[in-house]
Amino acid sequence: MAGTSAVLFPWDNSYSVNVAAMDSQHKNLVGIINELHQAMSAGSGKDKVGEILSKLISYTKGHFAAEEGLLQSHAYPDLHSQKTEHERLTGTVTDFHRRFLSNEIGLTVEVMSFLRDWLRGHILGLDKKYSSFLNAKGVR
Repeated sequence: MAGTSAVLFPWDNSYSVNVAAMDSQHKNLVGIINELHQAMSAGSGKDKVGEILSKLISYTKGHFAAEEGLLQSHAYPDLHSQKTEHERLTGTVTDFHRRFLSNEIGLTVEVMSFLRDWLRGHILGLDKKYSSFLNAKGVR
């Protein structure tokens, strides 16, 4: 039944990087992952799931560009690590999408777990590192 599945990735304030724009975008990414999970759990058609996966890819690319731009504008010393990780995830998710659309893979629990775990790990790992750096420069 639609709407009865538990949320895959509830937002928690421990994910906050104390930069309003980035927190807002992270919440949106969490929301899209939850939307994708709910569509998958509800047995939505391939078109609907593919549409949400496309939205996730598009939003992720925009978020990464905004985050990298912010970090670059403040001369963040570990920007290279952020860019490398962003490129890795974008490549992985784009490949999931391509393989899903060509019926090579289904959208599985493993894919959903990867997305959740990657975003959680990225926010709590690399993104948390820039939090104090940007906050010290007055970026909130």
